[in-house]
Amino acid sequence: MTEAPLLKNVPKRLHSVDAIRALTMLCMIFINDLSGVKGIPEWMDHAKRFEDSMGFADTIFPCFLFIVGLSIPLAIDRKMQKGDSFSSISFSILARSFALIVMGFFHVNLEEYSKASILPEAVWEILITLSFFLIWLDYSPTISHVKKYFLKGAGWLILLLMAFLYVGGDAKAPHGLEPSWWGILGIIGWGYLVSAFIYLLAKGKFQIMIIGLLLFAALNILDHAKILRLHLWVIHEGSSEFLIIAGIVVSLWYARMVQKGYTLTLWLWLFIAGCASIVSGLLIRPYADGISKIRSTPAWILICIGIGVLVFELMIYLVDFKGKKNWFKIIWPAGTATLTCYLIPYLQVGFYRLLHIHYPKVLNYGWGGFFRSWAVAFIVVLIGGFLEKRRLKLKI
Repeated sequence: MTEAPLLKNVPKRLHSVDAIRALTMLCMIFINDLSGVKGIPEWMDHAKRFEDSMGFADTIFPCFLFIVGLSIPLAIDRKMQKGDSFSSISFSILARSFALIVMGFFHVNLEEYSKASILPEAVWEILITLSFFLIWLDYSPTISHVKKYFLKGAGWLILLLMAFLYVGGDAKAPHGLEPSWWGILGIIGWGYLVSAFIYLLAKGKFQIMIIGLLLFAALNILDHAKILRLHLWVIHEGSSEFLIIAGIVVSLWYARMVQKGYTLTLWLWLFIAGCASIVSGLLIRPYADGISKIRSTPAWILICIGIGVLVFELMIYLVDFKGKKNWFKIIWPAGTATLTCYLIPYLQVGFYRLLHIHYPKVLNYGWGGFFRSWAVAFIVVLIGGFLEKRRLKLKI
């Protein structure tokens, strides 16, 4: 027996969400590559831990979490419309979260990789990335079940072997795999797990999601204002959930508004919401630990939510309203094969290290490095598109 869709008027697919996801992933690849470049402007880089500031790099990951929230109502509603049961959707949420957490966990341990390990770091990095592809590849329906599960099994065997061979830390204090933090993918995984289940249990009710947003906002603000420090397991101070549920609320609100047409009210309220969020962040800044990505402060979150809303509004106008999807054609795979594009640089860096490939100095400093990183980002996305056309993309 199936249940009714959570929100009947959510569009089946918003190309604006794919566009903003593509743009954000392109920028994420660019920023990750730029981290090795010297002499770049300070505003382009990450702010330091105890600085009360933020750079361009500090806006990318929170915007991605916001986009995760935008996508949740659309994805869950599609499943409901297909007749998927509550238990089936719950399993899907758990499986997706598990995949992201596992990949994030292995990536985090790259930071502590020891030279005392049996395998060179580059080989270990390449093998775990290949195992991710084998396990979570979007296999063609024409492939035999035997071949599919053989390849998946091979992926798990490689991953378990890499876990067994891993040595972290230094010679005086070696250790095995451990979650010093969960990494980018792991944070997305935990945040998605909590937020998607809240949405599912709330049956997509707009009022309940507003309450959820206010509760996570309060948790984060009270923590950084040093009034109440709960630091709940997985949730901690609620920063990821704050960003994701903000995306859910905006997605639900937009779905309601779009039924009335692209009126002046839609554009006006999205603009007001984005600006109000940025202003709120600036106003709360002196009272809740300043602006900091590393410390996940409420000012940083509110400013990034505001940026996310305004960029989403721009994408709605260009892609959904004006039909300018082709403007983003070159980077579109970053929005539809996002995880694939995110993982390709791990293979790139691994092979560079293994083969001792180094960029010339002019491409490691200043504007030379700046243009190099953009070039790398576009090439990675083009490779992701090439793989997607050949059904070699990951799907979780």
